[in-house]
Amino acid sequence: MFQKTTLKNGLRLITANIEGTEAITALVLFKVGSRYETKSENGISHFIEHMMFKGTKKRPNTLALSKDLDRVGAEYNAFTSRDYTGYYVKVDAEKLELALDVLSDMLLNSKFEEGELEKEKGVISEEIRMYEDNPMMFIDDLFEENLFGSDHPLGRSIAGTVKGINGFSRKKMIDYREKYYTPNNTVLVLTGNLKNKKINELTEKYFGENGKKAKPVFEKFVYPEKNNHPKIKIKNKETEQIQLALGFPAYSYFDPQVYALNLLSVILGGNMSSRLFISIREKRGLCYFIRSYSNVYEDAGNVVIQAGLDKTRIMPAIKAILEELQKVKKFGVKEEELKRAKDCIKGRLILSLEDSSSVADWYAKQELLMKEVLTPEEKLKKIFSVSGDDIKKVANDIFLGEKLNLAIIGPVNEEEFIKKINLNSFL
Repeated sequence: MFQKTTLKNGLRLITANIEGTEAITALVLFKVGSRYETKSENGISHFIEHMMFKGTKKRPNTLALSKDLDRVGAEYNAFTSRDYTGYYVKVDAEKLELALDVLSDMLLNSKFEEGELEKEKGVISEEIRMYEDNPMMFIDDLFEENLFGSDHPLGRSIAGTVKGINGFSRKKMIDYREKYYTPNNTVLVLTGNLKNKKINELTEKYFGENGKKAKPVFEKFVYPEKNNHPKIKIKNKETEQIQLALGFPAYSYFDPQVYALNLLSVILGGNMSSRLFISIREKRGLCYFIRSYSNVYEDAGNVVIQAGLDKTRIMPAIKAILEELQKVKKFGVKEEELKRAKDCIKGRLILSLEDSSSVADWYAKQELLMKEVLTPEEKLKKIFSVSGDDIKKVANDIFLGEKLNLAIIGPVNEEEFIKKINLNSFL
């Protein structure tokens, strides 16, 4: 079980004790990410995450900050997504106060020195180029750009563009940080060996200071009703293998059908016994890598099938994938494979929650993004209540030819490809 406390300044604290561990994870999550950015701000949330590790008055540089954590063997890092930014320290439970001290110092007192900011522009530029040079990593960005459009924040890269980040000023970044890094826009989760620890006292000491009240607002996405044909986006690149992402708009966090969608995704391409793995790889030999997954946000979502293909096999692979989707729409799924998918999700969840950092992530994201915080048992109950009819209904609701989105990276000419393929004919 977990407990929730709200500090006077609005910060939400969630604690969950875990038996049988000597570790504690402290995770701080802010409700801000790339979807909160204007076009001119694209990449600033991610840039600020980097700058938090560059020094404070108490710990004047990266080395001073990291040495305090390295000397106790801590694990620590940060991450930025479309709708949240997080910072965590996992440490021996006896060193909890040190973890909170370092985290609060970084998040409240980082200096954002001009010299460090200019150096980090080079670092992030190389990070952007690294992703763009790796089709397997970059294909998801290209797919969502195609689905949401580059004029909407959900369709833009989390890291931004090289040109954009090189134009950021220190003032712009400080103003953005002060707008969103506020107590009432923050969730702190502590998980692990919490017994005999002065949790509330330490939280108040390090995170209890007053701050501005944030009212984070993002631009909602509404899928256009008039979109009556598939959307194709191709990045022509000289590679030996084509990366393909084929998908459809789907559900938000708050749609009850999201549980059926998760199960459908597992059945289609969630493991090595899934339909697409067996059909596309094992039976036809059209690919080495294929998977299905979903991206879920507060107001939108999508389901994606990703595959790495030989460039000569792209047409038969797409046809075979769409045939599998058509089968689910027409015939649904067998009770046996639905049960296997449910057991697969349960098993993965149990294994992941053996670790205090995964438990922290579980509670933090729900508290930050959703209207309720479910325990693992409560979430599994919803998943196990999904029926075969629910799965078939979701497949027929989502897998529509006119709403199909296709992104490809590889040596493919977009104009010639569009002439050759008629995606509507398969769904």
